[in-house]
Amino acid sequence: MEPRLPRAAAAPPPPRPAGSAHAWPPARPLTHPVSHRTAALREAAKRPGGAWGRRGAMNRLGRKASETLIEMAPSADDDIAVLTKFKLLQSEGEESNGPLCETLSTAGSEVPSSSEIDKRHQSKDSIFFRDGVRRIDFVLSYVDDLNKEWEKKLERRKEFESNLQKAGLELETEDKKESEDGKIYFVKIHAPWEVLITYAEVLNIKVPIKENDIPSMVENPLDCMLTPFRLPEKVMHPEPDYFTAPFSKEKQELYLINDESTFFSPSMRNRIVNYILTRCPYGTEEGKKKFGIKRLLNNGTYSAAYPLHDCQYWKKASDPNCDNERYTLYMEWARFLRFYKEQPLDLIRKYYGEKIGIYFAWLGFYTEMLFLAAVVGVICFLYGLFTMDENMSSKEICDPAIGGEIIMCPLCDRECEYWRLNTTCESSEYSHLFDNVATLFFAIFMGIWVTLFLEFWKRRQARLKYEWDLVDFEEEQQQLQLRPEYEAKCTQKKKNPVTQEMEPYLPLTSQAVRFCISGTTVLFWVSLIIASMIAVIVYRLAVYAAFASLMENAQTLQPISGLLTPQLATSVTASCLNFVIIMILNFIYERIAIWITDMEIPRTHMEYENRLTMKMFLFQFVNYYSSCFYVAFFKGKFVGYPGAYTYMFNRWRNEECDPAGCLIELTTQLTIVMAGKQIWGNIQEAIVPWICNWWGRRKARNNPENLYSRWEQDHDLQTFGALGLFYEYLEMVIQFGFITLFVASFPLAPLLALMNNILEIRVDSWKLTTQYRRPVAAKAHSIGVWQEILNGMAILSVVTNAFIVAFTSDMIPRLVYYYAYSESDNSPMSGYINNSLSVFLISDFPERNKPKTNTENFVICRYRDYRYPPDHEKKYLHTMQFWHILAAKLAFIIIMEHVVFIVKFFVAWMIPDVPADVKAKIKREKYLTQKILHEYELEKLKERLGQGDKRATEKEFIATEGRMELSRAM
Repeated sequence: MEPRLPRAAAAPPPPRPAGSAHAWPPARPLTHPVSHRTAALREAAKRPGGAWGRRGAMNRLGRKASETLIEMAPSADDDIAVLTKFKLLQSEGEESNGPLCETLSTAGSEVPSSSEIDKRHQSKDSIFFRDGVRRIDFVLSYVDDLNKEWEKKLERRKEFESNLQKAGLELETEDKKESEDGKIYFVKIHAPWEVLITYAEVLNIKVPIKENDIPSMVENPLDCMLTPFRLPEKVMHPEPDYFTAPFSKEKQELYLINDESTFFSPSMRNRIVNYILTRCPYGTEEGKKKFGIKRLLNNGTYSAAYPLHDCQYWKKASDPNCDNERYTLYMEWARFLRFYKEQPLDLIRKYYGEKIGIYFAWLGFYTEMLFLAAVVGVICFLYGLFTMDENMSSKEICDPAIGGEIIMCPLCDRECEYWRLNTTCESSEYSHLFDNVATLFFAIFMGIWVTLFLEFWKRRQARLKYEWDLVDFEEEQQQLQLRPEYEAKCTQKKKNPVTQEMEPYLPLTSQAVRFCISGTTVLFWVSLIIASMIAVIVYRLAVYAAFASLMENAQTLQPISGLLTPQLATSVTASCLNFVIIMILNFIYERIAIWITDMEIPRTHMEYENRLTMKMFLFQFVNYYSSCFYVAFFKGKFVGYPGAYTYMFNRWRNEECDPAGCLIELTTQLTIVMAGKQIWGNIQEAIVPWICNWWGRRKARNNPENLYSRWEQDHDLQTFGALGLFYEYLEMVIQFGFITLFVASFPLAPLLALMNNILEIRVDSWKLTTQYRRPVAAKAHSIGVWQEILNGMAILSVVTNAFIVAFTSDMIPRLVYYYAYSESDNSPMSGYINNSLSVFLISDFPERNKPKTNTENFVICRYRDYRYPPDHEKKYLHTMQFWHILAAKLAFIIIMEHVVFIVKFFVAWMIPDVPADVKAKIKREKYLTQKILHEYELEKLKERLGQGDKRATEKEFIATEGRMELSRAM
């Protein structure tokens, strides 16, 4: 049973009644251990009409429309309001509050200047302004370097910060003399209540209106067995469950507002501020309007922009007003010793936002499902291990009287000599580990497992959408809004036929040119991957001949080692070389993909992410899987036969498979690439950021807290970046491909993935909590385009595994021999090896292929194929057994695909995407929310009628009451 996650509430309501499951954090008191002057200022703020008093803030909301904080205009393509004009709230005759960088901008209140604040009593680890009251929602940093761009950057900053103040944000600047290195200025940003409620309405943020009265799910009696894996309730569910509704400034008394300073969580606050920062203009350059913090970061005007962590991760903050959620996440989630514990998804979502929360929810669920696949894979592997001694094929190969008497044809032209079959004894025994009857069962099982994984994830995702208030979340609220880069680069405008508003657009001719350049670039790089794969194949062919000639001894015909055959030595070295090429190409292409996606100028954020995702996935799909596809479906399939071998570029002879099959080589290739990628990925994700942070703050680490401020500590951390989650998803999806597309060749692949993911969760959480700045919170109700990619790979995996079992494994030829060509009733598989090897007359060798020496004067040699012997009238043509086996392989592929697909579709049909209890809760919440809103409107109408408001007609009252009745009936 899936554990119930409480839906998040955006605001702290009054204290929970006794007996409730979760306790809302108490409202943060407006007290702070600073100077007496600051305390006095705070007391003044609490009084009605004070600087930050709630009553004063509420009174200001009653101003006329002409005095509203920000004038908004609807966008041309969605319902999201876009900032079009900034107004500074000033009373009549009120002047500007002094220099830009030294002013604490406030909305309609007087605030003491920084010189009046006694900074000596404030901890530099604080997340508040110098007054100890206003929370720091965002930090901008810059270095005032005196280069040729200095004056231009200064003008940009002055204009940008002035516009931020006009938007209602409050700024406080820390001089570079206060910084640890004496070079960096820090601009701290606070969003006052008026700004928060304005943009909460713009961004359609949901806030609590009523306590959830829906009973929780019946507890599973087996939950007691999971107690060791549980986390404390206050960690798992830091917020109670409430019905919510989109915020509206006109209906503030409807919401459960207990304290304005804590009503909006820090993640909501930094999301709102970031929304303003990305749209705030800073001037006009080259005839074009410039805006957005991203451009200012790119041109060096600012060096960083980030929200603050709430405390140090290794200890709690000394400030009692800090939530210490970072410390809790580190202690309960980010340490590897907690690997067996569940993830505090609600706390992750609260601290980092829904987008990061949904990633860790998916990764955790994927890891849980891998446990089942890993158990079945280990069982299949153990079956192969315990039946090694019963494998008749390897017995015959190792038998001196059988394999020792079979002389095989040379592995390469001229330089290689004849060799005895029993020299591959060890490799044939190990090949049985992965090439047995369990291989077929595991391939079918994984086809069904991947369907269960995707269907159960949909249910899990639907539950999270309800618990996290994302049911009615529309992507246009955040993802479908126009990118600032699009608005800046598209100078032409046209009227939207729906909204009748002018909106920027990219001409069709410009789009076509950009797409042609983009497509050509992607095609070039994919061709480069294929060329590199061909180069590796050429390496395999050239080195294979060298290994074959070096590892044979003309007198004993024994290789240097019984296990290290020429095939295996070539496969291992080629796999390692291929992995190195993969890493190099990845490093270069990541930057190329971002560049060409930027060049296309996607219209929306979602469009940008989807285009970049498809480019990166296409590239990495070809990059990582091409070598595995070669070994699985091409190696040993187009070899020819002695005297008529096929050659690549008419020079290098194509590779042959081991007499026991190519599956062991596919296993080797898969293991090296998959394990190498996971090890390298963990090094990149954990060790590299740690080294960078250690090097960057090696001096500052020893500074006392009063010299190393909270904003400086976070400034010295690494940047997670807008594409941080993109790379995490990409890494996991590529791993998903390894354990689904080629799992028939390596049943231990899910076990490797499981062990990696257990580590991956803790590595990702550790680096996010300790090594990276706090990311800007963002909403997401699903894993996005990755869901479709996973669905496509699940379908493709059925086909690839069917082909692997049919053409790469030796199972079908053995079954055909067992049922149709066996000559012994007591031991049906005896004689299989001799039957699978054809005979070649050495005198038929052309000069190009004939070995230089034949010391023992062999007359015939054997090779792996089904062809008539030299004395047959159909000399060296395929026998009927070859066609029987080919027909059996094709029939197997068709049957396996149809069986697995039928089961997949039946399972998908049987499992609903949304659980029944979640559907019921969604319907009840919508009903109760509508009821509450209608009752509120009805009460307002009654008040207006009682006050003699002529506009509140009796018909309006009746219509509102009738709407309530209709809602109840529905």
